[in-house]
Amino acid sequence: MRVKRILQEKETALQDSVDLSLIDPLIEKYKGKKGNLIPILQGTQSIYGYIPSKAFIKISEITGLKLSDMYGVATFYTQFRLHPVGKHIIKVCHGTACHVQNATAVSEAIEDALGVKDGETTEDRLFTLESVACLGCCSLAPVMMIGDDTFGKLTGSQAVKIVKEIKIKESN
Repeated sequence: MRVKRILQEKETALQDSVDLSLIDPLIEKYKGKKGNLIPILQGTQSIYGYIPSKAFIKISEITGLKLSDMYGVATFYTQFRLHPVGKHIIKVCHGTACHVQNATAVSEAIEDALGVKDGETTEDRLFTLESVACLGCCSLAPVMMIGDDTFGKLTGSQAVKIVKEIKIKESN
C-alpha cells in the first residue's frame, strides 16, 4: 500500500538548507561503478534521513546517472523517502489480520494524539506516522512498530501511551 505524501512548505525550506558536501565521499566511492544507483540512493538517505532534491541533481551531475532513472527507482521502492521524516517512524500495520482487529482505531488514536494524518510528520520532527501493508506479526494484531521495537495486541489508548512515553524520554 502506497501512502500519498503531501509536500509542506517547511519541508521545502529544510531541503534548501542541506549540506551537499556530506555525500561527496559516497559519490566518490561509487562513481563509475556498475550498479551504483541503489547504493548511492541508500547512502544518501542514510546521511540525511531522506533524499533531498538537490542531492539528486548533484549525484546526476557527478556520476552521469539520469535524473529520470534515479527518481524512477526512488519512487518505485518504498524504502526511499523524498521528504524529511521524524526521528521516530511509527508504522501501523493495516494488513488483513490487523485490519480485522481494528488497526484503524490505533491509527486514529495516534493521529489525534500527535495532531498529524497518515504520512505526516509532527512539527517538532519527532514522529512520522505511516500506515503499512504488513509487518509480518499477524499473531500480535493489531501491531505497530516504532524503530526496531514492535508493539502488539494494541488498543488506541495503549498505542498513544507508548508514543507519549517516547516523547517524555526525548524531552529529558
